[in-house]
Amino acid sequence: MSVPAVGGAGGVNLSQLAAMYRQQVIDGTQAAAGGASSAATTGADRAAAGRGADFASSVGNGLEQLEQLDRTASGKAVQAATGDLTDVHDYVIAATQAQLATELTTTVRNKALDAFNDIMRMPL
Repeated sequence: MSVPAVGGAGGVNLSQLAAMYRQQVIDGTQAAAGGASSAATTGADRAAAGRGADFASSVGNGLEQLEQLDRTASGKAVQAATGDLTDVHDYVIAATQAQLATELTTTVRNKALDAFNDIMRMPL
């Protein structure tokens, strides 16, 4: 699946992406819990589902923060272009923060995909 550029024209709404990811994790944990009998469901299963939900919320929160940084940088860019921004350093700082957050998110995603591919290549 390819994701268009973050923010701006043709960008993906990161809050929608985070909500979709949370829903997939919730559906996956419910399906796993629903497939097992209630007697077979242990505390460890519930704890694993809780950690999965915590991870999903952490990823979602990170994506929402990234989207907020992108919005701030875009707003500062418009203010700088129209002459409404009094200190250009504010824009440079906001743009750098958004760039670093995007690079970090992309790197984490790439590492997760590499780990997934390594796991899928493992012989049974």
